[in-house]
Amino acid sequence: MKNIVLTGFMATGKTTVGTKVATTMSFGFIDTDKMIEKMANMTVSDIFEKYGEDYFRRLEKSAVIKAARLKNFVIATGGGVVLNPSNIVQLRKNGVVICFTAKPEIILRNIGKNKERPLLMVDNPEEKIKQLLREREPFYRFADYTIDVSDMTIDEVAEEVIKAYIRLKKG
Repeated sequence: MKNIVLTGFMATGKTTVGTKVATTMSFGFIDTDKMIEKMANMTVSDIFEKYGEDYFRRLEKSAVIKAARLKNFVIATGGGVVLNPSNIVQLRKNGVVICFTAKPEIILRNIGKNKERPLLMVDNPEEKIKQLLREREPFYRFADYTIDVSDMTIDEVAEEVIKAYIRLKKG
């Protein structure tokens, strides 16, 4: 049985939907950002602030390698995991990669007043979201399946993930 790997931009519901899908399918659940926080013994924001993005990405690569070895898991990845092609290669070895997309205003609404998003600690977070989406769009294309979650409920997205997984794991 293959893993279900959820990629996509921050605040598109990967963790929330992932836990729901894992419960429904009796899979394990793991979040690579939580793995990184455990490895570093600090929050993602603190890692970015103290050591920078490059150091975070190195920890992320290590977390991805560990997560990719699991079986029957839903793996929620950080929004930038796709920036390193080797991460996707690792995750695909034993998983179906499903990408969540959303309109910038939906992402901004979902983030709200959350101060745990280091890349958005800027004067105009919506413009930064648009810029990051443009930069990452080519990387998100490597997913096996993409879901625009903008106008969907958590239950609807979870149902779509399960349907896509059942179709894709046959291939």
